[in-house]
Amino acid sequence: MDKRETLNRISEEIMCFMRGKYRLDELSDGKNELKFRQGKKTVLTINIHDDKYTLLIIFGKAEREKFDQERQSFTKYIQDYYDNSKTYHDGKWMFIDVTSLDVLDDIKRLIIIKKKPNRKPFPKESAVYGKCGHRCDLCIHFSGGTISDEFRKELEERLTRVWNKNDWSMRCSGCGTAGCHTKDELCSQLKCAEENGYDACVSCIEYPCSNATAASSKIEAKTMLADDVTWAILPYVPKQYGN
Repeated sequence: MDKRETLNRISEEIMCFMRGKYRLDELSDGKNELKFRQGKKTVLTINIHDDKYTLLIIFGKAEREKFDQERQSFTKYIQDYYDNSKTYHDGKWMFIDVTSLDVLDDIKRLIIIKKKPNRKPFPKESAVYGKCGHRCDLCIHFSGGTISDEFRKELEERLTRVWNKNDWSMRCSGCGTAGCHTKDELCSQLKCAEENGYDACVSCIEYPCSNATAASSKIEAKTMLADDVTWAILPYVPKQYGN
């Protein structure tokens, strides 16, 4: 795996974790910084560089005590970062450079020490899945009757803010049905599956992959509200939100 591919994987892993585990606002300076916040509390800050991502995690007194209890279960890489980090107002400021996939499991554990996951996935009992693994029943385009006209209007506002487009009129009744919007020409996801000898993305040994993702799951310097992420992004990211 080359350096650029590794950075892309790191980006996807971090965003899938943060969005899948947490319901947080994503605030950006529009340049190279992204913050995950709930109210005035910042859970994680990501500084975006060409060759790495630098994650800032601040531990207060209670979090430092918990880390000390679990310290030996973390890698030396993380322990050294913790020991060498500066302390401001009794808070430990850890700026952690991430250039490989090896350190991500430890970083996820640090984030969980900072804040317990607060994401509540939708129930699966009435779920409708596309061949790409997306939740059709949560999609603005789905014509199966699970989304009311009133809520569809709210979805239009959210998706317009996130994706900067205004036409959400296309309707689809689901993969393989008479009203499927790709019945005449396959979508890019299913074209990829077919080229690799599969009927569906979910059958592929490489699933989930970036090709099966209709929505962005990469680190971007872009501001989004927590509920906009919930409704405009997560239904379109495989295995992200109860998929």
